Amino acid sequence: MSTTYTHGHHESVLRSHRWRTAENSAAYLLPELRPGMRLLDVGCGPGTLTVDLARRVTPGEVIGVDRSAAVLDLARAEAAGLDGVTFEVADVMSLPYEDASFDVVHAHQVLQHLADPVGALREMRRVTRPGGLVAVQDADYAAMTWHPASRGLDDWLELYHEVTEANGAEADAGRRVLAWALEAGLDATRLTPGASSWCYATSDDRAWWSGLWAERVTSSDFARQAVEHGLADDVALEALAEAWRSWGSAPGGWFAILHGHVLARV
Repeated sequence: MSTTYTHGHHESVLRSHRWRTAENSAAYLLPELRPGMRLLDVGCGPGTLTVDLARRVTPGEVIGVDRSAAVLDLARAEAAGLDGVTFEVADVMSLPYEDASFDVVHAHQVLQHLADPVGALREMRRVTRPGGLVAVQDADYAAMTWHPASRGLDDWLELYHEVTEANGAEADAGRRVLAWALEAGLDATRLTPGASSWCYATSDDRAWWSGLWAERVTSSDFARQAVEHGLADDVALEALAEAWRSWGSAPGGWFAILHGHVLARV
């Protein structure tokens, strides 16, 4: 099955990816990490989270993989001076590693973009050593909520679901990661599901989050795909951008994102 990455790697997307750290994006995994582990980070993007995880397993080995060669150049720059971290072009549906190669195989915000998330989990399990961990976390778009009410943000969320559906992906992945893990054959008795959240409520956080989405809805691959799929035009996309800017300027503005995660012992 082909996979279309809904967001792409526009600068407005990368600003969001660079914000991610081990603490704010993989807290559920951190208690399991030990020095000397070999870790694979699937869909690593610009590498900020990968590098943060690598610091937790030093002097172990960390490999970050992504389908985009261009974004891996950014990741290599992020990891400059840090031993034991490499980046390679690879597809999660066909990882170029032998069976049982890693202690931890991690994917953050990846399954939601795939046409076959269950197949991806099977491939992640294949390259995980017995006793090792598969760790996945994904947002759930339908569970996102905000204040004040905004018809424009309602329209944005509806369009986002339409674009991801046209791409053959599942935007509401967070609520499904447990079911996908079970379907992939991961052992239910050795599997820990859970949830976490991000919240943007301070004036600085609102300005950052609304500003990057105002740009994403007009300039990123999401915008291009919306037009190509016949789901929106430039006028509609600019209206969504204005809705984001309006929400960001609201003194009591609040936006929360729910994630579902699974930590599975192989």
